[in-house]
Amino acid sequence: MFMFSSKELLKRNFILKAVNDAKIRVDADYEYSRKESLSRVRRNTVGSMDIRRLLTQPARDTRSAVRAAEYMENTIKLILARSTQNHHIHKRSLNATDLISAHDLETIANLTGCAARTHRPSCDNIPTVNRFRTATSVCNNRKEPRRGASNTPFTRWLPPQYEDGVSLAKGWDPNRQINGNYLPLVREVSDHILKPVDNNLESDVLNTNLVTFFGQWTDHDLTLTPTSPSIRSFNNGVNCDVSCDRTEPCFPITIPEDDPRTDKTCITFFRSAPACGSGYTGHIFGAANVREQINALTSFIDSGQVYGSEDAQARDLRDLTSDKGLLRVNTRFTDNGRELLPFSNMDVSMCANHRRITNNSNAEEVPCFVAGDPRSTENIALTSIHTLMLREHNRLARALAQLNPQWTGETIYQEARKIMGAKFQVFTFRDYLVHIVGPDLIKKKLSSYPGYDENVDPTIASVFATAAFRFAHPTIQPFQFRLDENYNESPRYPSPLLHNAFFTPWRIIFEGGLDPVVRGLVGRPNKLNTQDHILHDELREKLFDLSMHLNRDLGSLNMQRGRDHGIPGYNEWRGFCGLSQPKDLTELAVVMNNTVLAQKLLDLYGTPDNIDVWLGGVAEPFVPNGRVGPLLGCLIANQFQKIRQGDRFWWENDGVFTDAQRDSLRKASLARIICDNTGITDVPKNPFYFRPRGVGYTPCENIPAFDLSPWKENSEASPGHKHQKRTLRATDHQGPLDWSAQIKFCLEPPKAPDPPKDTLHVRFFYSMFTSPNISCVPQFSCV
Repeated sequence: MFMFSSKELLKRNFILKAVNDAKIRVDADYEYSRKESLSRVRRNTVGSMDIRRLLTQPARDTRSAVRAAEYMENTIKLILARSTQNHHIHKRSLNATDLISAHDLETIANLTGCAARTHRPSCDNIPTVNRFRTATSVCNNRKEPRRGASNTPFTRWLPPQYEDGVSLAKGWDPNRQINGNYLPLVREVSDHILKPVDNNLESDVLNTNLVTFFGQWTDHDLTLTPTSPSIRSFNNGVNCDVSCDRTEPCFPITIPEDDPRTDKTCITFFRSAPACGSGYTGHIFGAANVREQINALTSFIDSGQVYGSEDAQARDLRDLTSDKGLLRVNTRFTDNGRELLPFSNMDVSMCANHRRITNNSNAEEVPCFVAGDPRSTENIALTSIHTLMLREHNRLARALAQLNPQWTGETIYQEARKIMGAKFQVFTFRDYLVHIVGPDLIKKKLSSYPGYDENVDPTIASVFATAAFRFAHPTIQPFQFRLDENYNESPRYPSPLLHNAFFTPWRIIFEGGLDPVVRGLVGRPNKLNTQDHILHDELREKLFDLSMHLNRDLGSLNMQRGRDHGIPGYNEWRGFCGLSQPKDLTELAVVMNNTVLAQKLLDLYGTPDNIDVWLGGVAEPFVPNGRVGPLLGCLIANQFQKIRQGDRFWWENDGVFTDAQRDSLRKASLARIICDNTGITDVPKNPFYFRPRGVGYTPCENIPAFDLSPWKENSEASPGHKHQKRTLRATDHQGPLDWSAQIKFCLEPPKAPDPPKDTLHVRFFYSMFTSPNISCVPQFSCV
């Protein structure tokens, strides 16, 4: 029997105690934070951070990923702190490997759950791996199964610039110089560069409001960066909501002394949660020793904001009361008989603001909606798009069931989901991106499909998530437009200011439904981003305005998030894109085509090298016929090029759809989706191009219907497409399905496995699939 020496036992007990203490600390701070936020909601003293925190609570597997990373990071910090205290060593001169062996670090990774986050999953046990993408996109790439999957780290196109070279955010120490200059406060930059010079905002004569919100919709298919759920510092228990101290995970935005906005000294801000295997512990997993952040979503255009990006979440969104492949809908309300999103089951609701906003004590309160992305209720325009796509899925599912009555609900759901993802790939590349990056970049990088390449990494880059795809913030209008049947301002339900449309599902339910909002999206232009009117005060001063508490500044948040992620400065990214790198006022004035703006930037930053990349990007003049400058155009095109070429299930890839199905998808239109799922009778044929009413509007009856006939299977269909159903009763575990624990079934009546010891019942649907190794396997769904 192996025996530990007394020294080894002491060391082992020391490590085990550190892990246990770290878990207790993290769990206690999580619990405190959740209770405190819920308490504020109940007391009606909710602040903008509370609502954001509660509504964007990570899904189950994301929570596990964040918790595991914070367990491990805090364990390492405890060990370093206790060791340096005991041995009088300066802790800044140490890292984890100086005190802990590789074996001990591996033990810590296993005990905290971090090791499990980096295990290579097996694709052989996923029965439909060659036919349908998984909810998580695990095994999209058979060679690198986690590539592009949800709850994995963002990638880097340039090395990060952390203040300590490993993890500390840029600007953490305000007295530290970068490139010979101090970084300006992000709020100071917002006050001097982003603030409009007057209230004369210019509208975009070419693009509709839908361009802005389709961009937000697409972003919510690709990026969601969880922050730490804790509002208290793990280091010293400081409450980040009331303190301006910089102590993990608190990274507050300092307000300049001369800022007229408030007498407070900071805006609350939390760092993005670290990814397991990064930062101070990265070398354990063979990764670069720098902090990385988690993307809770898949890196693919797969309509994850409709269906969810985790197995359990996807299952929760389905209507499993019948075998029809439908998504759940609201059971209390409809929109003139049309479906609405289901309500959240949270016991208190941040959306209970109807009485306060309308000043009507008798107004009926309703919960927030729930969808595949937790931000679905953020504004009524976004909520309307979510609702449209819920309806479109269910419309497709019903049509497919009529077309193929032999299909199971599982097959109907998966086929409708596959079509939805493909449609949005078509809309994004054919219709949307040309409005943003312009035809020249489309021709250069995004024209003809080059085919799938398993060596292309589609993983979303940190610079795309924190800067490039936040390009549309300056195009948001200060109103959420609502129009009547004639595309005029609705006299009954006038357009609310943006800050009165945040988290207000009751506006959809009680104020005219979807149709007025959708007309506002396609019948009004978006705001034009100009260098003297970049971000209006609905976003700089009233973001998520839910009470009299200090609200947030979207521009400051964007820049602070980039610094949190260690994103390199403006010139490094210009160099990455093969663009000039201005070094002085003369050169920067040429790039910006604006000497006054260039001087303001240098007065703040000292050097173009230090300009925050989001700010520099949105300040650049547009590329020809686009709505971003050369830098953001390059970064956006680069990311979408990788998304397309690195997706095994891209709609144009051989074998994903038949030739006839691809022909149907090429003819799909967003206008037809609007016609099929609202009461609107005429729309712009291209809803992204702004045209006044009567110019380019088409009656719905003249817009071609989507042709589903290529999806009809004849009675002699191959076994891979013919679905037989057998039903058993068993109990289901809660959480994502563990495919590796499932067994292969043959075509004979299968013997049921021993049921897990849980309380929820499931249905086993035995279906035949195309996998050469599996002819009949279980498909789980809650009853």
